[in-house]
Amino acid sequence: MVGAMLPFLFSAFTMESVGRAAQSIVVEVRRQFKTIPGLMEGTGEPDYKSCVDLCTKSALHEMVVPAVLAIAVPIIVGIVLGVSGVAGMLAGATACGLVLAAMMSNSGGAWDNAKKHIEAGNFGGKGSDNHKAAVVGDTVGDPFKDTSGPAINILIKLLSMVAIVFASVFINCH
Repeated sequence: MVGAMLPFLFSAFTMESVGRAAQSIVVEVRRQFKTIPGLMEGTGEPDYKSCVDLCTKSALHEMVVPAVLAIAVPIIVGIVLGVSGVAGMLAGATACGLVLAAMMSNSGGAWDNAKKHIEAGNFGGKGSDNHKAAVVGDTVGDPFKDTSGPAINILIKLLSMVAIVFASVFINCH
């Protein structure tokens, strides 16, 4: 159960991280529109460096909790439940994580392609209600396919590596 839950919890943390980082970029871009003369008219030069710095700092800061989760859970499970508990956790995380990662990557790509298909003039084209719905879907789909889906593979590998490194501790505790 613990292993099966981990990919979903990890994905929730990474999805929220993308939202918080994106919101900080929105705030910065709005600030630049207000403070840099001529930016709205296309004559001013935006401060790209501050946006890139903000993205980099957000990416590093927002991955602390998911990384701690991936490191702490196998250690806690190993100390509390022993080697068989860790084996079960790894099996659950791998089985659920594989399916969840494939679903997230594929559905995120589908949402992205649906928006592009509508923007090409199908189903009412740009500005239609279908396009508005597709934009909302793509807002979820991008972090699905670009962040959470691929990161689950890293989660599975990190869980396994931590379990291997601490295997002797788990054996000695039980």
